[in-house]
Amino acid sequence: MGNRIKHKKNKKWKWLFIGLLAFNITLLIAFLTLIFWPVPQADYPEPTAKKTEASSEFIVRTTKKNLNDLVNAHIDKLLDGTNHRYRIELGDDVHLIGELPVFSSTVPLSVHLEPFVQENGDIILKQRSISIGRLELPNKKIMGYMDKYLPMPEWVTVNPKDEEIYVAVTDIQLKSNFQVAVEHIDLPSNHLSFKFRIPYQTLGIE
Repeated sequence: MGNRIKHKKNKKWKWLFIGLLAFNITLLIAFLTLIFWPVPQADYPEPTAKKTEASSEFIVRTTKKNLNDLVNAHIDKLLDGTNHRYRIELGDDVHLIGELPVFSSTVPLSVHLEPFVQENGDIILKQRSISIGRLELPNKKIMGYMDKYLPMPEWVTVNPKDEEIYVAVTDIQLKSNFQVAVEHIDLPSNHLSFKFRIPYQTLGIE
């Protein structure tokens, strides 16, 4: 009698162990699938058609500090009322520092990016290094989480597949009806310049 009870208990523990093992294997497969699932290709905005109305262009030079303050003021306004936090620091490259939500918590995010000015005045920020706390995840997957969870202006596109961020500066809507484009960016030399196009109609000339 005692041996039969003992045998039943052993059998019960055996099935519990198998069930727990199967559960853990399922979790592991789901986790690996999530990590290595292909990231989507982002679509960049179509280049804005060049305006033909009468206007003049001015080149405005600035410093990293001035641009940094402006960018972070815009980000603060964008994130106001949300639980998300990130900021930009302009040094020898573009450093994005923030947090990404993971389950019910957050993990620190750090991304170094190198800016490349495009012919049309937009910028592509190429990822140089990226980390998300102590988690070991593929760079493309981290950028996929950035695209999914970090609020960005509508003129910013995160492209996980190419590990870059497209900043459509020429799509920024200014209240004054001025158009802006990047002329030159050299962060190590602190040389930054922007091109402003001012339509005459805005000034009431036409």
